[in-house]
Amino acid sequence: MRPFDSDADTSVHTKPRTRIQREKEGAILEAALDLFSENGFSGTTLDQIALAAGMSKPNVLYYFPSKEELYSELLNRRVANCFAPLESMNPNGDPIEELRGYIRRKMEISRAYPRESRLYASEMLRGAPMLCDSVRGLMRALIDAKAEIIQGWIDSGHLAPIDPKHLIIAIWATTRQYTNFTAEIRGIATGADSEVFEGGMQTIETLILDGLRPR
Repeated sequence: MRPFDSDADTSVHTKPRTRIQREKEGAILEAALDLFSENGFSGTTLDQIALAAGMSKPNVLYYFPSKEELYSELLNRRVANCFAPLESMNPNGDPIEELRGYIRRKMEISRAYPRESRLYASEMLRGAPMLCDSVRGLMRALIDAKAEIIQGWIDSGHLAPIDPKHLIIAIWATTRQYTNFTAEIRGIATGADSEVFEGGMQTIETLILDGLRPR
């Protein structure tokens, strides 16, 4: 289990924390990430989180006064990982290669952070009630900026006409399938996980990129 980034001081506590406090907060967030990503918000209790973190429930409540605050802290601290691949799209690069790189980065980061990917997907299924306004604004600004880049490639004749935002949505949908529904994938595809993952990535690239080449 990789340690949670507990040095990013966005918790409910504003005073500087000791090393032990940072470690305990990190342990709580790691346990919560495991449970929320597997069982969802409603299916997870503070008692379960405390048990998984090796602490008492009152100790957990010292760091996070409620399950809602713990979930919100975890969701909004980690959701940025889901959008890092899109940020790296270079407007001056070759459009097809930039989109190929985006697809690969999206697949790879979802594979590297499957719990975060499942947590985000679960929150979206709930209507995203606990995604904070600042994160929503950053997401919207990023997507608008990258959609504008894609539209520029279309207008210059480097890509076939397509709605840029629906293209981004289609990439999200296809790449997340391989991390959020691994049991379904393993029940259909054969071979080692790495082979299935690479095969899925190549298939997505072929479907999307061939469809985007100018006609």
